[in-house]
Amino acid sequence: MLTNNRQTSHRTLTQRRYAHAMNTNKKPIVQAMFWGTVAIVTVLSLLPGAYLPPVAFNVWDKAQHTLGFLVLGTLGLWSYPNSSIRVVSGLLIYGAAIELAQAATGWRYGDWQDWLANAVGVVLAYGFWRTAKLTTKSTAKPTNK
Repeated sequence: MLTNNRQTSHRTLTQRRYAHAMNTNKKPIVQAMFWGTVAIVTVLSLLPGAYLPPVAFNVWDKAQHTLGFLVLGTLGLWSYPNSSIRVVSGLLIYGAAIELAQAATGWRYGDWQDWLANAVGVVLAYGFWRTAKLTTKSTAKPTNK
């Protein structure tokens, strides 16, 4: 009986640690960071090219897209952990919408390769988030001694 209580105690402690990491008191701050980053990415994506630094190398442009959407994906999944499919699909649609909006501006160019780089960032964020979630859950399982 003592072993069962230790296992339950360990599981409860780990679950509490996970819950603390996803503390609802921190959610508004992370959500504000997420939506603020969405606003910043939107503005930077639609500014005329004259206001942006010149692109020296095309691969760096794709890396910036990937990194930007990796950050958006990470913040989005941290903000809304129970809505991961909505976050991922929403960011994929958002990335496509940005490219379409750029094509409509007349001073920017929409590019499917940029959207692909955005999608890579979102998928990487989901992969990291899912791995962290599974790792946390696996530590919550009781061990047999």
